[in-house]
Amino acid sequence: MDALKSLGTEIVFGLPGVHNLPLWEALGETDIKLVGVRHEQTAGYAADGYARATGKLGVALVTTGPGAANTLGAVGEAMASAAPLLVVATDIPSTLRRPGVVRGVLHETSDQQAMFAPVTKGGFTVRAPDQIGTTVHRAARLALQPQSGPVYLGVPTDYLRQTVPHRRPPAPHRKPDGDVPDLARAEALLSDARHPLIWAGGGALRSGAGEAIGALAEKLAAPVITTFAARGLLPLDHPCLAPNPVHTPEVGELWDEADVVLAIGTDFDGLMTQNWRMPKPPKLIAVNVDADDAAKNYAPDLTLVGDARGIVERLLPKQRPGLDDITLRLAGIGRRVRQRVRDEEPQAYDLLSTLDEVLPTDAVLVSDMCVAGYWVGGFHRVRAPRKLAYPMGWGTLGYGFPASLGAAAAGTGRAICITGDGGFLYGCGDLATLAQEQLPVTVVVVDDGGYGMLRYDQDREGLPHRGVDWDSPDFVGLARSFGVHAERVSGFGRAFRRLLGEFVESDEPNVLVVRARLKPPLNTSPRWYRT
Repeated sequence: MDALKSLGTEIVFGLPGVHNLPLWEALGETDIKLVGVRHEQTAGYAADGYARATGKLGVALVTTGPGAANTLGAVGEAMASAAPLLVVATDIPSTLRRPGVVRGVLHETSDQQAMFAPVTKGGFTVRAPDQIGTTVHRAARLALQPQSGPVYLGVPTDYLRQTVPHRRPPAPHRKPDGDVPDLARAEALLSDARHPLIWAGGGALRSGAGEAIGALAEKLAAPVITTFAARGLLPLDHPCLAPNPVHTPEVGELWDEADVVLAIGTDFDGLMTQNWRMPKPPKLIAVNVDADDAAKNYAPDLTLVGDARGIVERLLPKQRPGLDDITLRLAGIGRRVRQRVRDEEPQAYDLLSTLDEVLPTDAVLVSDMCVAGYWVGGFHRVRAPRKLAYPMGWGTLGYGFPASLGAAAAGTGRAICITGDGGFLYGCGDLATLAQEQLPVTVVVVDDGGYGMLRYDQDREGLPHRGVDWDSPDFVGLARSFGVHAERVSGFGRAFRRLLGEFVESDEPNVLVVRARLKPPLNTSPRWYRT
C-alpha cells in the first residue's frame, strides 16, 4: 500500500478473499479509497474505466486462483485497448508450493502468472517479502510506459503477514528524448502532398497530442480521421475534424484519395480498416513509440519512432494555402453522414440527438458491445479526450456497466453507460456496488429481448433464430431491488429525452430501461461498405 501510495494511487477496485485479507487491513491505514465489487471481472473493468477516464494507473486487487482467473476477460480488453492496469493477485503460500507439482492447495494453479501471459504486457511474481515494494514499482512503471497496458503482479499470501523494512521507492527512470531521424523527409512528403490526410489513433490521445495535431492539420489543410480509441482528440468545431467513422463511404473517400497519410499512434487494426480491405495509401508516414507495431499491418514508407506529441510538435512542413475548401467539404460530409443515420435508423438518430442535447459537458460516455453501443461509439459527437470509453480493442461484451463504475469513481464527471440487455446481465450483480458507493452513474439498458447483433447476423444469413431471443427480466424491478432508482420507456422519443435529461442531472445513480430494437450501423463488420 505504501508503494501504491507513492505512485499516486487514489483508488483501487477489488474483492476480498481468504488469501488477500491483509491487503484490506493495510488499506484501512491509508487514504486510498477502496471500491469493493461483487465480481473480479468488475474489478478489472472498473480499473480499466478509471484508467481511460483519467490516464492514470487503474488498480484491481483480487484473490488467488479462480479470483485471479475471473479478471482475464477484462484484462484482455485492457491489453487490446492499451489501458494501463495493475492486477494484484495473491497466490498460494510459498511454503506450500512444490515446483512442478499441483498438490491441491486451496485455489492452487500450476503457474498463475502464466495464465495472464497472453493478455498482459508482462508479469511479476514476488520472490521474497522484502521485494514487494520494489516489484510494485516495476510493475506499475511497465503498465504506464508507452505503449501502456495491463501488468500482472502475484504475491504469495504468506508474504503479506511478514514484517519488512520500509524502503524508499526507486527513482523513476526517464528516457531522454533523442533525435528523431527523417523529420526533414517527412516534412518534405507532407509539403508536396496534394491530398494529405492525418489518421490519429489511441497513442495520439494517450500522449496528449491533440493540440499539436490540430495545429499541424490546419497548416496542411489536411482532414483528421480519428480511430475509436482517439474519439474526442480534437474539439468538435475544429475545421479539419472528419466525422466518424471511416467505415461510412463519405468518410472513406478521404482515405481513398489521400496521396500521403500521416498515421499517428495507431496500428491500423482490422476493426478500423475493415480487415485491411482499405488499400494502403501511396505514401504512409507512421509516428509510433514502437516501429514493429507501426508496421505490422500496413508497411510505412517512413517511420518516426517516439512520443506522438513530441514528434508532431517538431514537424514543420510548408504552410498550405487556406482551409476553406477542406472545411466546407468536411461540413458537407458531416451533413451527409447525419442524414444517412437518420434515413437508415431513425431511432438511432433520436438516441444520438438526445445525447448531444442532454449530456453534461463533463460526462463520460461508456458504451458496451451492443447495437446501441455501436451507434454511440461510432457516431456520438465526443466533446473532449477521455470522454468516451468503448471496448473495440478486444470487443468484450459486458464491459459497459462495470467500466462505468470506474469512470464515475474517477470524479471527472457523471458516467453514462449505454448497454444492451445481454451485456448488462453479465455484471448486474454490481448494482449492489453502484448503490453502496452511490456512484454518479446513469445506466441506459436497451432491451431488445436478446442478443440483437447476433439476431441480425442470423437474419442476414437467412437462418432461424437460435440462442438469440429470450424473455427479458424486469430490469426496473431488478434495479429497484438494489435501491437504485429506475424507470422504463418505449423507444427513444420524448419520454426518453425527458427522463434521460432528469437522470443525468441527478446526484444519485439511476437506471433507464428502453424497450427498442435497432438495426446495426456501418461500423459493424457485417455492414462494412467494402465488399
